[in-house]
Parts: sequence; structure tokens; C-alpha cells
Amino acid sequence: MNRLIAIVGAGAIIACAFAPARAADMAAARQNYNTFCASCHGSSGEGDGPAAAALSTHPANFSDCAMMSKMSDDTLFNMIKNGGAAMGRSKDMPAWRLGFDDGEIHDLAAFLMTFCKK
Repeated sequence: MNRLIAIVGAGAIIACAFAPARAADMAAARQNYNTFCASCHGSSGEGDGPAAAALSTHPANFSDCAMMSKMSDDTLFNMIKNGGAAMGRSKDMPAWRLGFDDGEIHDLAAFLMTFCKK
């Protein structure tokens, strides 16, 4: 019985290792961005949303390809999830860990990269 459990467990681990990565839901990410992010970051991701003027730090410009090329997926994920202050950046960037699940945050991070048009 123990051997059977070990074999099934090993099979499950191997299956997970070779499972394709979850595809980003870009439509949902776009909706979340437009609802929760565009007021500061702007509809084109240029950091020029209507609420940007009231912030102490200018919001990130996601269309700046030089800046975005230096941002890893993990950095973007952590910035969205934990907020700017947790990453040594602006305290004006709120933490969204209670507003979005990790999958939605990964999708938002992928969506942000679409603003950089090379």
C-alpha cells in the first residue's frame, strides 16, 4: 500500500512539473487595470491618469520600454501584491494582495508589459 501511495505521489509531482503554465487572462487583466489602475497610471499606462496629479510620486510609466525591460515578472508581481513601500518604492502604490488573488496579479503583471511597444 505504501508503495502504491509513493508511486501515485511521484506521478502527481511529475505531472505537475510538466503541466503547461497558466495562460494569462488578458481580458480580465485589462478590465482590472481599467477599473483599479488607470486612475493613476492612465488608460495608456503612461502614468498620467486623472488621480496622478494628487500623488506625491509620479506613477510608473509602463510605456517606457527602457524601464519595463529592467522589471522582472517577479518584481511587477511583488509591486502589485505588496505595494510600493514594501518594494522600496512609492508609498502611493497600494498593496493589492487583499483585492486580487495571485493569478490575477500575475495576469496584471503580464498585461502591464503590453504597454511597451517596441
